Amino acid sequence: MANRKSRSKRRGSGKAGSLRATFLWLLMTFLTVGGAVGFLCPDLPVLGPLVQSAQRVLGAVVDRLPKADSRQAIDADELSRINASVPASLASHPRPANKLLIASFNIQVFGKSKLAKPDVMSVIVHTIRQFDIVAIQEIRGKDDNILPDLVEMLNSDGSRYQFVIGPRLGRSVSTEQYAFVFDSNRVEHDPTSTGTIQDPRDLMHREPLVARFRSRTQVPDRAFSFWLVNVHTDPDDVPTEIAALADVFEVMQRARPYEDDVILLGDLNASERQMGRFARMPGLHWVVGGGVTTNTRQTKAYDNVLFYTPSTVEFTGRWGVFGLESVFRLTREQALRVSDHLPVWAEFDVWEGGAPRRAGADPGFRR
Repeated sequence: MANRKSRSKRRGSGKAGSLRATFLWLLMTFLTVGGAVGFLCPDLPVLGPLVQSAQRVLGAVVDRLPKADSRQAIDADELSRINASVPASLASHPRPANKLLIASFNIQVFGKSKLAKPDVMSVIVHTIRQFDIVAIQEIRGKDDNILPDLVEMLNSDGSRYQFVIGPRLGRSVSTEQYAFVFDSNRVEHDPTSTGTIQDPRDLMHREPLVARFRSRTQVPDRAFSFWLVNVHTDPDDVPTEIAALADVFEVMQRARPYEDDVILLGDLNASERQMGRFARMPGLHWVVGGGVTTNTRQTKAYDNVLFYTPSTVEFTGRWGVFGLESVFRLTREQALRVSDHLPVWAEFDVWEGGAPRRAGADPGFRR
């Protein structure tokens, strides 16, 4: 669970052959900020009862997770300093009304120390505001106010960002959390869907955080809905973890009968040439390719956004790497104070482009 992974790695000669079998029956228990809920349909054979059983076992652990309603006052002068250095063109640039911009950002060692640096937070805050949803990796710290403080900064201009955060994960004492930060004016979150994928064979250092979202439109039944799978692989175990992610992706495609869109994004510590079996999955598309780099030093392609093209036809073809140096007119040293990774993003239509959902078949979203 949140801090259970202090044990040593277990690797065997039959490891590769067991990955698929292991993850195809993954028990996925979802931990919302308000309590434990299973996201798989409870009437599914085999997996449904397993999820219900796990809910009873994990209830005590869920109660200790950080809650999204905690707040810490942000000094007004600090917010003014944060806003002061942003280019006017960036601050006033509106997002397209009929598109969703979904991004991934590894904010290197994101904790109280970074929150206390106004110049760094100015870049982080205004970077996140360019997108509708941002999957954040490498939240690190014992303080539960890291995300609430960030969201308060984001909302200082009247925005309505919210967040979903997972448990602390990792095999060492330096654990990390995943989070999704999203503009609630543009996107709605399925509260029955959030949780951490379980890894009974301990194949991953930090198991992915998943959550389901839908674009906020005047016709909800036609709005684009999708799973997001937030990932940060360990650089020392890239082949093993990438292979495991291929199975995670397949499991998520079957998670709910009325949801066929799965978008996996994050810091993979792998380029398009290091995807292994994942890359050989028919129909899989990753947006960052062709030698484009995603680290701040411009030497590696670590971060990506992946999805299955036959189902996720909402992808418009637009994507990019958000260059902190060029956008904010930073030096390389200043950009590295923000993170050693750059945000990557992809654009999707707000309307569901695949098979229409049956009315009443999607009970997860609440208006």
